[in-house]
Amino acid sequence: MSVHLPPLPPVGGESTGPNVADVVSREHRELLALCDELISDGTAAGRRRALAQVVSAALSRHLSAEEQYVYPAVRAAVPDGDQLVIREIAEDRALLESLRLLEAAGDGERRERARDVERRLRRHADAAAGELLPLLQRMASAEELIRLGNRVELAEEAAPTRPHPGTPATPPWNKVVDPAVAIVDKVRDVAGGRTTYPQDL
Repeated sequence: MSVHLPPLPPVGGESTGPNVADVVSREHRELLALCDELISDGTAAGRRRALAQVVSAALSRHLSAEEQYVYPAVRAAVPDGDQLVIREIAEDRALLESLRLLEAAGDGERRERARDVERRLRRHADAAAGELLPLLQRMASAEELIRLGNRVELAEEAAPTRPHPGTPATPPWNKVVDPAVAIVDKVRDVAGGRTTYPQDL
């Protein structure tokens, strides 16, 4: 069954790179590790603030890319994919709201807000690993999975760096709105000296 993605330019005659399951699973592991440090007793307040910014930015990018490419692929390729995607979008909106509260939290409540983000992220990662990604891997071709992985990585570069629970969550509108919102986010990030990538911690 085809996922119906437009082809990427060929590299060496075929699509290359990690498949979407590898990309998404790696990002889930990295985000959970950041959350573990964020809620750790031994993390200093200044470090915790920077970690909260990075978690918020990285997870906002991740969810945007999943909603633009992974969920539409699930809808196209997986029987009853609509119901799975509707459930995951509702959970994503709650996770983005939890991130928004984390962003607004002061030093005294940051750890508690971070625990809620970590709990919701763990549920999100478990659903992907236990259900969505295995189903997609069974139904889509190896080349489609690689192209999806490429699309996710590209989409993240043009994705918002702050949580926006009220923006569209499905194509075509999220593919229009998210990059526009991302421009404003990135200007604000630069103006405020906000940390948005783990390697900048």
